[in-house]
Amino acid sequence: MGNMPEIWFPHLGIKIDHLSRVAFQIFGQDVYWYGIIIAAGVLLALAFAIKQAKTTGQNPENYVDIALFGVIFAVIGARLYYVIFSWELYADNILKIFALREGGLAIYGGIIAGVLIVLVYTKKKHLNFWLVADTAAPSLLLGQIIGRWGNFFNREAFGGYTDNLFAMRYLKEQVHNAAPSVLEHSITINGTEYIQVHPTFLYESLWNLAIFLLLLALRKRKKFHGQIFGYYILGYACGRAWIEGLRTDQLMIGSFAVSQLFSVVLVIAAVVWLWYGNKKQRDLT
Repeated sequence: MGNMPEIWFPHLGIKIDHLSRVAFQIFGQDVYWYGIIIAAGVLLALAFAIKQAKTTGQNPENYVDIALFGVIFAVIGARLYYVIFSWELYADNILKIFALREGGLAIYGGIIAGVLIVLVYTKKKHLNFWLVADTAAPSLLLGQIIGRWGNFFNREAFGGYTDNLFAMRYLKEQVHNAAPSVLEHSITINGTEYIQVHPTFLYESLWNLAIFLLLLALRKRKKFHGQIFGYYILGYACGRAWIEGLRTDQLMIGSFAVSQLFSVVLVIAAVVWLWYGNKKQRDLT
């Protein structure tokens, strides 16, 4: 390989000579950057939620409790979502379902599980679900913005071939389970083979950042509980619908990408909810 970089954004002039998936070892076990980045995203999201809870006169301890339960069940939900829609990978070996270190988490499954946890918790504690959802939505986005960079370290969640401004090259030998369409467009430079793809992890991280800033601005104009959460669902689902279309590792139902279909459903649901909330608010004034 010589002095060739492992990761390369040719049109941006960015070259990364070495980027290991492993951060360090504990008792001979690898600790991956992916897990560290996800954990950092969760902690920062929780810190932001606590700050917002204090600002709005809520009990911050509620968000600590939600985070503790939410993280556990979000991982379970993300795994179940992935397993259900890629059952052919596990049908002959059920125990592989528990092999989380091999990857296989779907963020929509985590979001669904997280929302269910908030529903159960708020009902048990007699809290306003929509107020909690509004408080948690920007925090959740913050965690997603950071968490997507775990995919960068893992060399995963990328799109098909592109030569646009953000085109990204990975060493072909470091990428596992790349789609045939990606491998067909591999590039050889000075004897080193690369794949050149859409960095969809970057697209989603930047899109989420834009939605995060928008939600912060909209908080000052909030008219009803659930409005911020509705805009979160609308904004995230719109972005995910088009970004998912660029990826080559989608979970599929027939010829349709599961996450694209689910995103369309969420967009419709969010639009209906925001329309209803605004109409109800107008009727009260």
